Amino acid sequence: MVQKAKILLVDDRPENLLALEAILSALDQTLVRASSGEEALKALLTDDFAVILLDVQMPGMDGFETAAHIKRRERTRDIPIIFLTAINHGPHHTFRGYAAGAVDYISKPFDPWVLRAKVSVFVELYMKNCQLREQASLLRLQLEGGDKSAGGEAKDSAGLLAELSARLAAVEEQAEALTKQLNDESTDAAAVATAAHLERKLTGLRRALDALEPGTGSTSSVPSQN
Repeated sequence: MVQKAKILLVDDRPENLLALEAILSALDQTLVRASSGEEALKALLTDDFAVILLDVQMPGMDGFETAAHIKRRERTRDIPIIFLTAINHGPHHTFRGYAAGAVDYISKPFDPWVLRAKVSVFVELYMKNCQLREQASLLRLQLEGGDKSAGGEAKDSAGLLAELSARLAAVEEQAEALTKQLNDESTDAAAVATAAHLERKLTGLRRALDALEPGTGSTSSVPSQN
């Protein structure tokens, strides 16, 4: 069973949170509410999120300050942030949003279809990254097992390598299709860059697997996938 991605919705107005839930419910992912910047930061301490929708205008800690805290934390700094705002103070205000680490900046009222499409891109990239981490974890377990056993389990190792290679090939195919879709549709530059980063990580994992194939030698370490 595929685990659902979590999407963090941050807004101090309950009616806005309700509207976001109505728009994003079609994605069939887990939607988590936060009514303040402080509440959002608390949620980020324990859960991993695919993307954060963050209201700019909030009492106390506003969206810019909340984003700054998120980007300072190693655990959360790479989570995409989409700013939502009901006001528009011109280019300077928008620039401040991007400077705070946002991947997008959307003014209310926004097009529900456009918002849902943007969020779905980051959810899909998040799911591909999760798959990649699973493959890397399996490979590391295989390497550790190889260090502890003599050649008596060579056949089992070959079988596991073949299974890992097949799983990785499926992820590579999906990532390639996603990258092509993003490029064809001229989607946000941030999404395209994230997809390219994912493909580079896949390439590194493929090289590590190829190095373990019989006749190509072996390696004692796996390139980092972080």
